[in-house]
Amino acid sequence: MSGGVRRSMGMCLPCLSGAEDDVVVTPDPETRRRQLADAAEKRQKETTYRGVKNPEALERKKKKQEETEKPTINSAPSGGGGLKWQVG
Repeated sequence: MSGGVRRSMGMCLPCLSGAEDDVVVTPDPETRRRQLADAAEKRQKETTYRGVKNPEALERKKKKQEETEKPTINSAPSGGGGLKWQVG
């Protein structure tokens, strides 16, 4: 060893005194489940609105479009209208 500096093994590890205070307690299963559900919902929202500058405006536009489509679906005659088949 050159330079006169001697290092003993284990000097690169942090001091282990007080390491017992750093133990992380895992939350109960219900809390953990809720956290995972929230994280999944957040990821889903992020992917749904990826590239959308104003997600609220998009939601309003979708609702308005659904409302305008609903009366046209309900006004269509059921079973009686449309094409008729002739066999002959």
